[in-house]
Parts: sequence; structure tokens; C-alpha cells
Amino acid sequence: MTAPIMPKATAKWLVFNTTMTFDQIADFTQLHPLEVQSIADDETAQHMKPVDPVLMGQLTREEIAKAEADPAHRLKLLSNPLVVALQKPRKGARYTPVSKRNDRPDAIAWMLRHYGALTDSQIGKLLGT
Repeated sequence: MTAPIMPKATAKWLVFNTTMTFDQIADFTQLHPLEVQSIADDETAQHMKPVDPVLMGQLTREEIAKAEADPAHRLKLLSNPLVVALQKPRKGARYTPVSKRNDRPDAIAWMLRHYGALTDSQIGKLLGT
């Protein structure tokens, strides 16, 4: 299971707006129960705005009502395309081997040496620079 987008802010909203147990909130937000208790005691996340998981599309009111009625019930995160897109790991820059790092400047120099009549924009279009 993936965590909600902003777990501490979501936990703060759930603590102050529902009657769920700390264990239920900790299980849903993937925080430690003591961390949820410190949020409830207003020791941590004091200046953080609470985030409504219903408005964010992460929970439904019915799911919250079930959890409030049954302390053993575990909340399930809804599959929201926005949540999935934000939590996907992004690809970083690709590694360029040392042997190929000088290829583009060398290509520019070769083009200038052999075809000096080309403009800068034409060379840029040809070589993708």
C-alpha cells in the first residue's frame, strides 16, 4: 500500500476530525502511532495545515464512517491517478559516458571546418544543439 500524498497533514486532519484510533490513522498514513499521538498532542506539525483526504480523493466518507464504527477496520487508499502520478519515482538524467562527452563539440568543430558556409542555426538543427 502506498502512503497518502502528505501523510502528516492527512494524519492531523484525521486526528482532529474523526474518532478513529491512533493505530488506524498510523496504519493509513504509514506513520508510527507515537508520531500520530504527538500530532494529537500538538507537539509536532503545529504550523502544518490539515489536509482533508476526502477532498484529495484518497478516502471516502463511508470508509471513514466504517473505521469510526469498527476499531479493527483498516482504511484503504483509493486509487487516484493524481496520487499515483505524484508518487511515481521520476527518472533522473541519463549517464553520458566519458568517451562520448566530447562528441557534440567535436561534431560542431568538424562541421565548421568542412562546411564553413553553414549558419549557427543550421548547425544547431543538424546536430541537435
